[in-house]
Amino acid sequence: MRLINVKAFLKRESLIKEGKPVDRRTKVLEFGDDETTQYAILSHRWIAQEVDYDEMVGLAKMDGDEREEIRQRDGYQKILRSCEQAQEDGYEWLWVDTCCIDKRSSAELHDVPGSSFRIASDKERHSRFDGWPEWFSRGWTLQELIAPSNVQFFNKDWERIGDKRSHAHTLVSITEVPEHVLIHGLRGNRSCVAQIMSWAAHRKTTRVEDRAYSLMGLLDVNMPMLYGEGKKAFHRLQLEIIRASNDQSIFAWRPSIEQQQPGSILADDPSRFEGCGKMELKCHDELVQYIKENVPEEELDSIGDRLGTFPLTNRGIQIWMLLRPWGGSRSRFEAQLPCRGGPVTIGLHLWESNYYRCQSLPYASIDRGGPLQFRQVYLRYQDPPHHNTTFKIDDSALTENGFTFCDAYPKKFTENTFTLTSTDSLWIKVYSDSPTNHRFVLYVGQSFGNDWIHVLPDEPDLIPRLPWQDCALHRYDSVLINPPEHAQDMDSKARSGAERYGQVCIMRTRLPQTARILQVSSVMWKSSRMCGVKLEVFHDLGVGDVLGKWTGFDVDGTDDPGCDWRGLMILDQQTRKYFWNMNGAPVYFSATPNGIKLGDYGHFTDSKEFCCEGNLFTDPDSLALMADITPSQHEISSDDWHTVWNQTDRDWLDLYKPLILWFPRNDGFKSLLTLFSTRLTNRYLVKEIIQCRPDPRQPGSNITTSLYSVDKPFVWHRNETASSVLEK
Repeated sequence: MRLINVKAFLKRESLIKEGKPVDRRTKVLEFGDDETTQYAILSHRWIAQEVDYDEMVGLAKMDGDEREEIRQRDGYQKILRSCEQAQEDGYEWLWVDTCCIDKRSSAELHDVPGSSFRIASDKERHSRFDGWPEWFSRGWTLQELIAPSNVQFFNKDWERIGDKRSHAHTLVSITEVPEHVLIHGLRGNRSCVAQIMSWAAHRKTTRVEDRAYSLMGLLDVNMPMLYGEGKKAFHRLQLEIIRASNDQSIFAWRPSIEQQQPGSILADDPSRFEGCGKMELKCHDELVQYIKENVPEEELDSIGDRLGTFPLTNRGIQIWMLLRPWGGSRSRFEAQLPCRGGPVTIGLHLWESNYYRCQSLPYASIDRGGPLQFRQVYLRYQDPPHHNTTFKIDDSALTENGFTFCDAYPKKFTENTFTLTSTDSLWIKVYSDSPTNHRFVLYVGQSFGNDWIHVLPDEPDLIPRLPWQDCALHRYDSVLINPPEHAQDMDSKARSGAERYGQVCIMRTRLPQTARILQVSSVMWKSSRMCGVKLEVFHDLGVGDVLGKWTGFDVDGTDDPGCDWRGLMILDQQTRKYFWNMNGAPVYFSATPNGIKLGDYGHFTDSKEFCCEGNLFTDPDSLALMADITPSQHEISSDDWHTVWNQTDRDWLDLYKPLILWFPRNDGFKSLLTLFSTRLTNRYLVKEIIQCRPDPRQPGSNITTSLYSVDKPFVWHRNETASSVLEK
């Protein structure tokens, strides 16, 4: 590293001051980093008028005005007074960070944090300068204060005001660094990682990356300095520590209150280690004895080896930990760290065989968990996927049937359209049926990149029962403490066709002590990337339990620009055998039974044959509505003959001048489907047919319907025994 030649600098300054010629070949900066070189180091607060490497080297070659401007800077005067003080104290060399580093050299920039800590700890004296409030809050101050054995303090007039030993008590209260560390450094009984991080919790740096780089020397690690990577620098620092140490206190940080989502096991910055200033690691023998006393003997095998390392893998940090399941949760755990003082447990959330960091439980709640387990886990050091999702709730059917909206949380989400983000990942709404004193809570959330919805009925005879004004906040807090597993339950349902088609997920749950079923339906509208949620209530004449499980259905119609539920069609793919590519997408049809027509509705027999019960075009109710349901049509091919493939029977069908006809997706058609929703519950509708012109190879043939597709309108779908509350 470069050092200022104190004698050469002061001689040059004297010649310039006296107006005498200056030898331009004189070097005031020289490389001098060996074990015997003794030098002083200036630690100071940067100001606007500092002197850089080029200005220090080229000063003798500048013209008078430019040279004088630099010499009058406060930054130059700091260097001059430092050289005078160093010479007075018997030092021939001085290091100042503003001018001793050529910032065009990445190698020199990379050498600064680690080498300055090592060099400072080897030298006898470390000079200080003024700017106390700002200097004490600097990130780099820590290593400059701790590393050298002798630190002298000077005021703005360069009057010596003491050293770090004489001011140790005051320094402890300012820096929160223990007195023995200030006086003796980090040699010998080294502080744990979390404690060292806590010293930097409230410190500031000009560049966010320096919050990590300024700790490299204190933590005895080395890594490239990459400005522009932001908080990733602190992530890299923690990974380097893990590679070199088995100090589990590195996981003892606390997530911010705003962090609602489980995330990486790594902290974003040192401030998350606030409160770890008294933390110490348990010794190996103490930890082994604790595990033997609290974990069943059959789970104990090679404890010492398992505690020795936790390697980094592409799956995560592989480590053996003491875990305690929380309550009845399958995915929520508290992990005990081998530490004493400060926080000693951290919250973990299990997702797809990996563990993510989450909010810790209140300390008093830990005893509510299950027995301790000594388990190998993989701690993810990448954040899980996340996306912002806008939800639109349709609860009109509830209000029509006597339910009222009581409360919502967060309070800013009072409307039925809202967007969930990483900091607002949960929304709840409380509904009440006053005549029956029934109440339920609707949860809408996002976990690990998956949207989820859940309903929790409130028992009417529960004592004590929270007033509805407090219910929303109580339910919200309870879910945040114990992240739900509903995202996994909802995600595991039938999503095989979700990329090719849309998908509706439906869940039914019984309201306690009633014959009523609450149905929740969810669909992602492709046209607007908005998640629609529909709430309905039905009478259920059965007495069996409704398990509240999600069922997924492939649907057509999610590209509706108006996000209209009435136009959704639940696809029936089992009977469709023929397909071809239409506009680059596969289209599936079934062979037509005799006499099938567009608009036929009916059911499937046990043998999977469609049984027609009527036709929308001829039904009296349709005629009374006078809806415009004139079929749309389109020629499939400009060629006379078109071939479609039967993927089940492995053969093909030749079609002569085929014409496809289908229902229009207009408001009249949707109104017609709604009109029949109670009368044609769970019936299927022929919504498309393919007609062929008379075959010229067969004289006397007529127009034929060769293929058709039949689906169930969403508004016709419900529990077989259910009927609308409104209808009753």
